[in-house]
Amino acid sequence: MKRIVLFMLAVLMVLTSCNKKMHTASTKLNSGKAVSSDPVHNKVNSGNPVAIPPATSVPPVIVAFTNPMIVIDEKGNVITSRDKLPYEIASKVDYPKISRAYTPAQRQNLIYRFKIIPPRVIFVPAHLVSKTARGSYCIYRKKFWYWQKDDGLFYLDETYYQ
Repeated sequence: MKRIVLFMLAVLMVLTSCNKKMHTASTKLNSGKAVSSDPVHNKVNSGNPVAIPPATSVPPVIVAFTNPMIVIDEKGNVITSRDKLPYEIASKVDYPKISRAYTPAQRQNLIYRFKIIPPRVIFVPAHLVSKTARGSYCIYRKKFWYWQKDDGLFYLDETYYQ
């Protein structure tokens, strides 16, 4: 019985290994001529010159924010500079005013309750923001609530550290 199973397994491996394509996916053989799968280059040159469109200027790359970014950490240090924030928010931010650390009592309270010290201020992209009657908020790491203030940044809810 073992010999039959091993023989069938060997035959199956030989059949699957011989079934692989021998040419790349980007080219196909069409009546002896290699034709690219790209629709722009798919035409066979019939002797007529092909007009190539002129190069256009590429617009500047816009960085898409997918995750919340820490702006001010738990020690009051600035982590994200103004040039990494969107312009409309960076123009409103006053770093000397918002860069404050937790007091030692607040730090002890956070460590005792949550075993972690969350950042004070974060930037949240628009697709992660939720809205209520109280205002806009984001839940960071599935446990900390951050509320949006007038400058567009999100600040940790005071009930966590008071």
